[in-house]
Amino acid sequence: MRWENLTDDRAEHGRAPDAALFGTDAVTTRTFDSPEFRGVTFHEIRARSIVNRVPGASRMPFEWTVNPYRGCTHACVYCFARNTHRYLDLDTGLGFDSQIVVKVNAPELLRRHLASRRWQGDHIAMGTNVDCYQRAEGRYRLMPGIIGALRDHANPFSVLTKGTLILRDLELLRQAAEVTDVGISMSVGFVDQELWRTVEPGTPAPERRLDAVRALADAGIGCGVLMAPVIPFLGDRPDQLRATVRAIARAGATSVTPLVLHLRPGAREWFMAWLGQHHPYLVRRYERLYAEGAYAPRWYQRRITRQVHELAAEYGIGPSRPGTARRVRVPEQGTAPEPAAPTQLTLL
Repeated sequence: MRWENLTDDRAEHGRAPDAALFGTDAVTTRTFDSPEFRGVTFHEIRARSIVNRVPGASRMPFEWTVNPYRGCTHACVYCFARNTHRYLDLDTGLGFDSQIVVKVNAPELLRRHLASRRWQGDHIAMGTNVDCYQRAEGRYRLMPGIIGALRDHANPFSVLTKGTLILRDLELLRQAAEVTDVGISMSVGFVDQELWRTVEPGTPAPERRLDAVRALADAGIGCGVLMAPVIPFLGDRPDQLRATVRAIARAGATSVTPLVLHLRPGAREWFMAWLGQHHPYLVRRYERLYAEGAYAPRWYQRRITRQVHELAAEYGIGPSRPGTARRVRVPEQGTAPEPAAPTQLTLL
């Protein structure tokens, strides 16, 4: 493993990495003999920075991110962040799922950064590379310190997650929402149980995630749903889209935004290997659909977006507005917003 290659998150966003942010002597490797962490290795590091700028050419609707972990036990076969493990000479398949880098000093680094006179109080997005509420968070508890720092500095932020563990920090989120703009989004691309078990084996079930959306709403904290990814030929039938949007609406989500599966290098190879094993008859169709690169053709993205927006209107919810931080509160009743133009974000 090449720790000297673990730099700031420029590499995670496709930029050339700078010099290493810590030395090998700053790394502690641990394993835990408990069922939830069996087979998982944690590399605890003391990073030198935690707030990362997103490159201007990125499709991300935000400029700054905080990622307390690298690697993810959610083990989603399509995860775009898999390629980031290559910078450590780690496997982008099973290695990404089981070799987790933990930035144990993330809360104190963030608090120091927010207190700097140079910091302008811009919006900070979390969960944009790997999930900050993956199982490791249950042991390391980095997010309470991170949210507490953002609250104390009234700094706007957003969280995207598949983790129901976010409910642990409900009170902190409520306190932060009293002083700044906070956006919460849950990722639920489908409610098909068989599909979930094979493509997202380390995540809470879609129903449990929607229970979390409901719990957030009941607590007065609005939560949108990123319907991502919509997986071609496996999760895109009209009845599947309808079932998913209906479940999202029943959970009390404030919005639903569909994103079609995209396959970057690293993720593409792992996903296609999985596809060949589980659905070999689809391999040629995927090769044709993604022949032009990481993204599905625009006509396909537009079709999915239109279908989901029509269903959302039918069930009384609308799309989210990318790039806008919003105060977390129960939305006022009113007319659903006009559907946004089709959008493809590089989040999941």
